[in-house]
Parts: sequence; C-alpha cells; structure tokens
Amino acid sequence: MTKPTIDRDAVLWSAAEEDQDDRSLLIVMHGYGSNEADLFSLAPYLPLEPVIAALRAPLVAPWPVDGYSWYPIDAPGKPDEAGVDGAAQAVLDWLDALPIQPTTIGVLGFSQGGAMAMQLMRHAPERFAYAVNLSGYVSPGVVDGDAVLAERRPPVFWGRGTHDQVIPASAVARTVEWLPEHTKLAGRIYEGLDHSISQQELADIRAFIERQL
Repeated sequence: MTKPTIDRDAVLWSAAEEDQDDRSLLIVMHGYGSNEADLFSLAPYLPLEPVIAALRAPLVAPWPVDGYSWYPIDAPGKPDEAGVDGAAQAVLDWLDALPIQPTTIGVLGFSQGGAMAMQLMRHAPERFAYAVNLSGYVSPGVVDGDAVLAERRPPVFWGRGTHDQVIPASAVARTVEWLPEHTKLAGRIYEGLDHSISQQELADIRAFIERQL
C-alpha cells in the first residue's frame, strides 16, 4: 500500500508565506468525500490571528463519491487503526517540512477530519495546543501518546448535533468516555442540528479558539 502524503500544492492558506512568520497555525481538515475548500470557507468566521492551512485528504474517495478521504470508511465510526495512523503521520510529515514553523498549532476538523484532529493530538501530544472536533469522534485503539495526553489535558472543543444520523452511536459513546479522561473538554450538543455546522456552533468555535490564543 502506498504511503499517504499531503499534497502541498493543494493546501489553501489564509496568509502568504511572508506573512506567516512568528504566528500560530490552525490546521483544518475536511470530512469524507469533500476537499480542502470546504472548511476553508469558514475562515471569515474564525479569529484573524492564526494562519489557517486547509489540507486535502490523501485518498481519493471511491466512486461515486466526488472528493477525498483521510482513511477508508469500511466501518463508519470504527476505522482501521493503520489507516487513521497513516493519515496522521502524513500530516505530521507535512508539518515537519514547513519552511516556517508556527509558534503554536491548533487543529480543527469535521467528521473524518474531527477524528483526524484527535489522532494528531494522540500521536504528538506536545505539539498541538488545542483541537476542535466537529461532528467527529475518537478512533478506537490505543496510541503511544495517549498517556501523555491524559497528563497534559489540552483543551478540546467537541460539537455535535442531536439529529446527526451519520456518526454511529457506538462512536459517540466511545468519544464521550475518552475525551474527559484525556483532555480538558469543552463543547456543546446542538438541538436539531444534523451532520453539519450551524451559525451558533461557529460562534462557539470562534470563542473557544480565541481563548487559546
């Protein structure tokens, strides 16, 4: 199997390279079957201070889905651990290769991208200052950084809707148990929201990120 990599040319940046020095970075990761432009459209609703980098997932989603995926979706909410770990390592490799290293790093993801945000923290708990998990979950299994994460307890925002029919209840239950044990959890359950992001949630995300800067 080919090692997954992040397409550097596909990354959407909110600031030119010359304007990225001595600034924090917010990595945003889209959901299954989408692309880097999806969450980049949230940039006007987010704080101005962090440089935003919207990544494209490394896998082409299978037909008839028109978009990309971070890992195969054979079992929704319970992905193969090797696939999630490989995608997380691809993001870490991309981060290592940046010509300008940020002062601090946050991660934000939707659905599969939310699971990726958590997996990145689990693999490199000292590297990420905070995470935003939107309509996502925590992948199963144990990662080497879990124990360190439980000690550090970085702030994590987890938002989900009461009408979300995409994320299985088992994945939600796993995340409900895992997050308070490993992070300083903030978040909200949005009444009537399906598998999407609402205006109220955007306001909550902005306030959460501003508290971390």
